[in-house]
Amino acid sequence: MPLHIFTLSWLMLALVAGSLSGCATSSAPYRPPWTGDALVDGQHAVSNAPPKDKVMWQMITARSALFQKNYDLAEDLLDDVLRSIENRYGKDKEARKSRKLFQDEAGKFFIGEPYERVMAYYYRGILYWMAGQPDNARACFRSAQLQDSDSEKNEFRNDYVLMDYLEGLTSLKLSASADSNYMRATNSARLAIPPPYRSSDNVLIFTDYGAGPTKYASGAYGEQLKFKEGRSSAREIKIASAHEEIHLGPYDDLTYQASTRGGRLMDHILANQAVFKSTTDAAGDAALMSGIVLAHGRNTQEVGLGLVAAGLVSKIFSAAASPDADTRDWDNLPQYLTFGTMSLPPGRHILTLRYLDAAGNEISNLTRTEYIQVNDSPKDTVLYFSDIKQQIP
Repeated sequence: MPLHIFTLSWLMLALVAGSLSGCATSSAPYRPPWTGDALVDGQHAVSNAPPKDKVMWQMITARSALFQKNYDLAEDLLDDVLRSIENRYGKDKEARKSRKLFQDEAGKFFIGEPYERVMAYYYRGILYWMAGQPDNARACFRSAQLQDSDSEKNEFRNDYVLMDYLEGLTSLKLSASADSNYMRATNSARLAIPPPYRSSDNVLIFTDYGAGPTKYASGAYGEQLKFKEGRSSAREIKIASAHEEIHLGPYDDLTYQASTRGGRLMDHILANQAVFKSTTDAAGDAALMSGIVLAHGRNTQEVGLGLVAAGLVSKIFSAAASPDADTRDWDNLPQYLTFGTMSLPPGRHILTLRYLDAAGNEISNLTRTEYIQVNDSPKDTVLYFSDIKQQIP
């Protein structure tokens, strides 16, 4: 084999190796220096994370703010999150990149999976209701349902119990009908069935508990996004005042919501990327090997070099395809969501929260009391509780 052909062949192979190593870049999400204060660390991350990770940190920090009853901060963060979702989902150039084969998943602007976007609208709806704006709360619960639906192909619909149920309750508070909402909510119920509306109740209690699902990548090329099941020692909650006690079961399970939405557009695209990567890689190997063999022959040198070049191109395209699933997540979401109402006179009250396990036994280290102030009519008193112990009274 002439020296120039040998040299050219190995030069092409070296270029392939270089292109492969150049594609193996790290895309781990930004992590701030930890101080132990979730709000300090979260706000540092929001300010210093690269733009692609900012929404993730806004989501995480917003729930930390809810834990600590810093509702103004939670509102500001969630407003930014919702603007990002509405601006980027399917509209701007970053969203269009999701349809390309060569865009690294974790290199895209994070706006979350459908269940994460649902929770952003859900928490913002709670905060609107706290502020005495049930109309805006209803709009958020409706928007949450849209995030869990396929409005373009109509292949699957929202099946969150609470989003339908709360849209109905806000409608009743606004003197509108809610029959269809309650019917959809009870039809979607897999765990506990919400009670009939008590629209005259003036104390609205949102609670969530447990640790939500986490993401991981699977498949030959890490192209399959999967979810590790969330966990919760608590299964139900009893909330008691001096006037009444309510018993709340789990209405929505975020592991179920994360993993059973009937598929999403990105699942299909990532599968295409994996097939594309596998096919082009195999084609590249075949062309390179055949080309090097043919390049040895005096009469087949040109054909051989052509195959080597084609193999090189195929290997480069294979290396450039990025099927890796995006495993960045809103990592402090709960496992279960529930809700209840009470009718209490205006003034100061003490609530006792008791968490029960699956056998109905009280989990004593989670039991606590909360002091609340019930508003004068007509403004509802809206409360948010979690089993997380970082809350500040």
